[in-house]
Amino acid sequence: MCAAIEHRGPDSRGVFVQQGVGLGIQRLRIIDLETGDQPIFNEDRSVVVVLNGEIYNFLELREALVRAGHTFRTRTDTEVIVHLYEEEGPGCVRSLHGMFAFALWDLRKRRLMLARDRLGKKPLFYAHRDDALSFSSELGSLLADEEIPRDIDHQALDCYYTYQYIPAPLSAFRAIRKLPPATVLTYCEGDLRLERYWRLRYSPKLDVRDPRELRQRVLAEIEAAVKRRLIADVPLGAFLSGGIDSSAVVAAMARHSHGAVKTFSIGFADARFNELPSARLVAERFSTEHHEFVIEPDAIEILPRIVRHYGEPFADSSAIPSFYVAEATRRHVTVALNGDGGDESFGGYNRYVSNVTASRLTAAPSALWRSLGAAAARLPERWGTQAFPRRLRHLSALSAMTAPQRYAYFMSIFDRDQREQLYTREYSELIGQSRAPAIIESPWKEASGSSLVDVMLETDVETYLPGDLLVKMDIATMASSLEARSPLLDHQLMEFAASLPAEFKLRGRDKKVILRDALREWLPGELLDRPKMGFVVPIREWFKAELRDYVADVLLDSRTRERGYFQATYVERLLRDHRDGIEDNSARIWALLVAELWHREYLDRPASQSLVGRAG
Repeated sequence: MCAAIEHRGPDSRGVFVQQGVGLGIQRLRIIDLETGDQPIFNEDRSVVVVLNGEIYNFLELREALVRAGHTFRTRTDTEVIVHLYEEEGPGCVRSLHGMFAFALWDLRKRRLMLARDRLGKKPLFYAHRDDALSFSSELGSLLADEEIPRDIDHQALDCYYTYQYIPAPLSAFRAIRKLPPATVLTYCEGDLRLERYWRLRYSPKLDVRDPRELRQRVLAEIEAAVKRRLIADVPLGAFLSGGIDSSAVVAAMARHSHGAVKTFSIGFADARFNELPSARLVAERFSTEHHEFVIEPDAIEILPRIVRHYGEPFADSSAIPSFYVAEATRRHVTVALNGDGGDESFGGYNRYVSNVTASRLTAAPSALWRSLGAAAARLPERWGTQAFPRRLRHLSALSAMTAPQRYAYFMSIFDRDQREQLYTREYSELIGQSRAPAIIESPWKEASGSSLVDVMLETDVETYLPGDLLVKMDIATMASSLEARSPLLDHQLMEFAASLPAEFKLRGRDKKVILRDALREWLPGELLDRPKMGFVVPIREWFKAELRDYVADVLLDSRTRERGYFQATYVERLLRDHRDGIEDNSARIWALLVAELWHREYLDRPASQSLVGRAG
């Protein structure tokens, strides 16, 4: 199991084995390079812990614990956990400020504790069967335990085909679950319990009387979050995409770094996907030690590696540039800060605007929308690909949806009707009742915010952020033994952002209103006012040209058809309509392709030949 995640921590391996328990750790040395190897024990070795991640407030915690009489043997952040556990028990997680997944064994109580950080930066999988519990940071490592069955969870795959990722607590395997973010698992004498210890709240709201003071508060919170993440005993730098979030992080780093900040950007030959000029503008402004890498993405070369590392189907295609930039950055530094989290805290996605707009439009009488939709449906077939009738039918469909259904529609790559056309009757019966609608509807109903904007943000923080974005970045960076830190996902900064009234995030079509206003003190207007580009690769063009035959060979061959999941005629139509420019089906085709390659890697390949866990 350790060998399968050696890429996450190639610097040392530590193992603790005692009757009934075994803990293993692959360490990437970041803090206390000489004495910080794990496992770490308390004074009498009755408590032992292994940690993946960083505790940013460990120095403050250490001072308090020393005053309380505890003795430290190392200078590592990990050691505060065992002493804090002695003081506070499993509730110690509430005092930890950082990104972490850890396993702690209490020898006296014979109790195992697994814990995950508030936002879900660090992953943790587990399998509970009979009187045994296995756990690991990655699926490939957990599957090294040959007693864990590999039966597919088809309801989880149904969620994947809907949202392009498998949400916690589900995994692709029925026997394996994900520990949700902000959750503690305790296991003692066969009794397994889960407890959530934190949730982001969007009420009450700040009473904002002076926007100028608010702008200064935004900058102060960003600076504090960045400063916490500059502690390291190894070289440290930052991803710089040219967007406002990563630029804000670099600006704050420049204010608190002793030397020039090391920044890393990747670009593409295709100007439509190239943000290097914007990144260069920021690098010059803050006199960073800037590194640029121009790449030609090779999907056929990198896809098997992506499938192998994620361990289950994962169809966010921005994993490709994430892998490339992490690999290039690791040649220079061991830790890289990034701009993840700005969109979820301050309202940066176009879908937020679209949903607010749709909610206003659909306030019109439903009979009007039905008649407009019927009129659009009667238009000649040759009009089917034109913008106006397509948008009219789109709005007519949205008018019949509830707010959470509408948001799920925006988030789906295959919506309910499309999945009904995609699946064979036998596969639909195998799936049974779909769990996909509840992925959005449950957090939507439990949301603490009162405005539509806040409910969308809160739903994203509960679903898309930990299920997609954080998984993408953790796996892509750790595959190259690079630690990624995300200041804008600092839980105190996010609590502050959640307390802001919605009009400071979204105003008409303007997004990230207060963040953009505040950052004018640091960043040039030409960067703040340009359209959002995103971290994307040209998969739409690939599926029309260089990958066209490859995709058809994989998705339409006998091996894929014999699984009995999909209607071949529907898949053929997806490929044909995309090729002919009738509809952009690139996200759907990518999801089908990744899933099929995952089946071949993890299900079809004999165990003796499996590539699971290889670092390459």
